[in-house]
Amino acid sequence: MDYLPIFIDLKDRQCVVVGGGEIAARKAALLLKAQAKVTIIAPDIAEPTRQMLADSQWAGRVFWLKAVFDKHHLYQQRIVIAATDDNEVNLAVYRAAKAKSLLVNVADEPELCDFILASILDRSPIVIAVSSGGQSPILARNLRARLETLIPPAYSRLGDLVGRYREAVKDKFSQLAQRRRFWESVLEGPVADHMLAGREALAEQTLQTLIDNTADNALQQGEVYLVGAGPGDPDLLTFKALRLMQQADVVFYDRLVSKEVLALVRREAELVYVGKQRAWHHKRQDEINFLLLEHAKQGRRVLRLKGGDPFIFGRGGEEIATLADNKIPFQVVPGITAASGCASYAGIPLTHRDYSQSCVFVTGQLKEGELDLNWQSLVQPRQTIVVYMGLVGLPELSQQLQAHGMRADMPAALVQQGTTENQKVWISTIAELPELAEREQPVAPTLVIIGEVTRLHNSLSWFNPADQNASIDQ
Repeated sequence: MDYLPIFIDLKDRQCVVVGGGEIAARKAALLLKAQAKVTIIAPDIAEPTRQMLADSQWAGRVFWLKAVFDKHHLYQQRIVIAATDDNEVNLAVYRAAKAKSLLVNVADEPELCDFILASILDRSPIVIAVSSGGQSPILARNLRARLETLIPPAYSRLGDLVGRYREAVKDKFSQLAQRRRFWESVLEGPVADHMLAGREALAEQTLQTLIDNTADNALQQGEVYLVGAGPGDPDLLTFKALRLMQQADVVFYDRLVSKEVLALVRREAELVYVGKQRAWHHKRQDEINFLLLEHAKQGRRVLRLKGGDPFIFGRGGEEIATLADNKIPFQVVPGITAASGCASYAGIPLTHRDYSQSCVFVTGQLKEGELDLNWQSLVQPRQTIVVYMGLVGLPELSQQLQAHGMRADMPAALVQQGTTENQKVWISTIAELPELAEREQPVAPTLVIIGEVTRLHNSLSWFNPADQNASIDQ
């Protein structure tokens, strides 16, 4: 981040705006909305500033000093804003403010700003600020406009309601974790629904009933969320996955969870890496099962975040079996599995009425150095085969499929780190795939797709056109 987003208390604090034009008037109006006392310094002022001075709601809070700026005007000021059309004056204001260690903002000059005035969505007491760091104010305004449509004005009244009952909830629930869980249930349940629908009296009545009737131990129960993080692109997460990611107290994540997805987890949550890869396990599966159980028993909300889908080669069934045996509540949130996500981003439909009428998922993980697969069932006409974790066993995969009747020129693809900015796609044949992998050295995770449908990559590829340069036409 180039700037740290903060909210400053300006109630009854003295602030200076140097300039009398429209930009200066807008800056002064923002300060006034924050309940500051504003002095406008300028030899002359434009009509928007005159209207502001005449507005009764700002009486006693905004003043015009008809003068040329002087460094002595900064005595006992909290914030300084320069918004003139004279670069020398703006620079003089900046230097004078810095000499007094005051926060200063020079309009349209990011390099002369200690802070940026963001584009604001005001649902007081809820305030959302969007900033581009001074690089593109118009983009920030466009984003704010989108948020306007998503966050109705009723959220202001909801914020007021929560504020009025904050102390009552603090008195009822002594622990911070209990209060957080209580408010999350309130804001995701009927209280919020009533308020947003305009039923304010019913919302307040429901909230009071919840405060009176919710027992302490009801907010101490641990729970586990088994969530599929998808193949890498954070845009592919489900709404439910995002919601639970924001509720977790502790997160156990594996190596296939992208950093972009991990960044969406609640900032205060404890992050624990439990990744596994071939011949090296940071945590064994039984250790992971035990960790989920122990943290849930401590009353924590535990997020088990797994790449792809937890029930497709994700060992999710083993993890929740331990929880079920110990009567720990859990939820399972499916994710887009690698086969679906990577194939779609590579422009390879897994089924197609002209090429494939069925699709089978298999694991290419070696067991005692060998692949243990039902080879005959894989070698079927008009079928697509998707192989997870197949890079190491690729030579045996190629040899066995051909030995059981698959023709050597059957089209096949490697999709490296699909759906991410590092995605690469190689198209070859089942016979030449091992040599291709040896030459190109794809990195994990790489998916193997075998079948006539891989021919469609060149015409259907849409994500990252540079992939076409990595393809080998056969």
